[in-house]
Amino acid sequence: MLIKPRQLLLEIWQAVARHSFNEGEWSWGAWGGLSSVADAERLLCLLYPATEIAAFRLDDPDTTRLDVERALRSAGDCAEIPLRLVEILGDFMEKHRSEDGPTFAGGHYFTPEDPEQELGEEQREVGVVDSYSMSVSLCLATLGFLQVYRGRTLRASTLTRVDRLRDDTSARLTAAMVGLLRSFTVDVVDVSSPQGQALTRLLGRGRLSDRQVLQRFRDRFKSMRALITESVTLGLDADICDQLRDENRLFECGWAWSVVENAPEIELEPTAAQRVGRQPRGVARPVPYLYFTAVALDGIIDVFSERTLVLGLLNAEQQRLAEALRLRWEIAQQYWSAIARFDDDAWPLEDLPWRTTLQQLESEYFSLCVTSILVHDLMRRRTTDHYLTRIVGILERLAERGRITSGATRDDPAVCLHNSGVTMPLLGSEKLGPAMTWKRNDFSAQLLKRTVQLCGLSRNVGSQERLIRLAESILDHLWHRRISDGEGVGLWDDVHAVYPESPGRQGPMLSWSLTERVTECMVAAHAFYDQEPIRSTELSVLARAAISEASHLFGKELMQQPAPAPKSPLSVENRRIEADLCRARQLVDKQPGSAYALALGALSRLDALARAHGNGFQGV
Repeated sequence: MLIKPRQLLLEIWQAVARHSFNEGEWSWGAWGGLSSVADAERLLCLLYPATEIAAFRLDDPDTTRLDVERALRSAGDCAEIPLRLVEILGDFMEKHRSEDGPTFAGGHYFTPEDPEQELGEEQREVGVVDSYSMSVSLCLATLGFLQVYRGRTLRASTLTRVDRLRDDTSARLTAAMVGLLRSFTVDVVDVSSPQGQALTRLLGRGRLSDRQVLQRFRDRFKSMRALITESVTLGLDADICDQLRDENRLFECGWAWSVVENAPEIELEPTAAQRVGRQPRGVARPVPYLYFTAVALDGIIDVFSERTLVLGLLNAEQQRLAEALRLRWEIAQQYWSAIARFDDDAWPLEDLPWRTTLQQLESEYFSLCVTSILVHDLMRRRTTDHYLTRIVGILERLAERGRITSGATRDDPAVCLHNSGVTMPLLGSEKLGPAMTWKRNDFSAQLLKRTVQLCGLSRNVGSQERLIRLAESILDHLWHRRISDGEGVGLWDDVHAVYPESPGRQGPMLSWSLTERVTECMVAAHAFYDQEPIRSTELSVLARAAISEASHLFGKELMQQPAPAPKSPLSVENRRIEADLCRARQLVDKQPGSAYALALGALSRLDALARAHGNGFQGV
């Protein structure tokens, strides 16, 4: 199906409003409040497009578009919608706050490793990197929304609620940033250990010996190793820094699933410390996860966005935390980008599927996580067509291996990517009770998001066309997975609509995780179409030649023929030709294809005029 971000976003909004509003009142439903991740995802389905796309703005009732108001009619009219959002966001902040400060519980997203066991309440209340990252995005979107809406209302009661929500949101943003800082870790490993051997096999791919891998690793990460060991702001344990200085050791870095054990508390100003409350004790083992690293990078990038800087959404304390996050963001991004392309002749990323080093988990989902980090790296700096073409090939292979662009066989193990998803054991969770796991079934949506983002980066017509075709195929797959009956109609995820023979699922069919990811994809698609199209050098040459010929023939036509009456058909035709040529000259540098089409149209009309005058039959 064609990617039509505006229309598809309106359909998603209509479905969210139909499901969540009952006679104008918001309903969290049976699962609401049980997971800060799910509740944040649900709110971002509305707030993310509203703050990233001008046509979807909800913060100024005077500028709300008619189609947007119609899509959200269940929430009220254009004046009532922003007030409803203030109420809902305030309720969210209250639900996910304890006496000690904002909470970031994974809730029902945590599952026991042993299905026969039950997780305790303390375990379900543990903060998770998904919640920290989602909260950063949600809080920044909320602060931007409130900044505009506060200037559009005069009611004293509303202003009081807006100010209270702004304070609560700022406190939650600070707490989420602190959580991300304390969840970053570096894991140093011996080459001879099982984890070290797994990493050397991953990087060597049977082409390089352990000694060659170690030497290349030293050379590639020498400066990063020095940066990590000498940086005080990372807050790493002294033993870790000492081990890292040994160049005969390998290391991995990124985000654990939660605050790592023995993570030092982040020093805050007294006012901020009081608002944030007690910083929780870390439970996660200091081991980076590919998935949680990619998730953290997705949230942190919003801290540095142009919108955040232009609106001045961060206070002085948050700006200091943002700089500390930027350092970790740069380190993790550069590390995994270099690991993915460790050998220029044969990228480790191209050897599907990716296998994690410590837990030895193997899945196309982890290949997609590494690709996501690589896309982040490419988004901030120019890339070559050669690199981009290789990444396009990886995405196409992932879509095929994930049974998105190819058919699934009976009992196909690839269907597990979508149902029941990839399971990640959460190391360290066993200290609080039964060992916990984290499941993700958003492979298709994540693949679509990275594909659309690469569309915006590509300046090669061939690569971009391949990416667009792939994105349309993935979207077609996802659109068939919308719920067609019962709770959550028009939302996700009815996986059995695409894979009818896959096992049944426990819990609710409605997935706010997948719904939010699809929403992000549409916002990314809107940003792609908002760009200028790729300028073709070949079309530019043809357009200039056609404009030159048309301009000459038009001048000749005006010179040879008597001046027509002002309102005669011939006079109207001449003005059309002149307007098209003028427009073609304006577009030739940015849209040579459009300029060429206008010039060809002018040439066609000029030839018709010449034939009408008899000139076209000379010499016949």
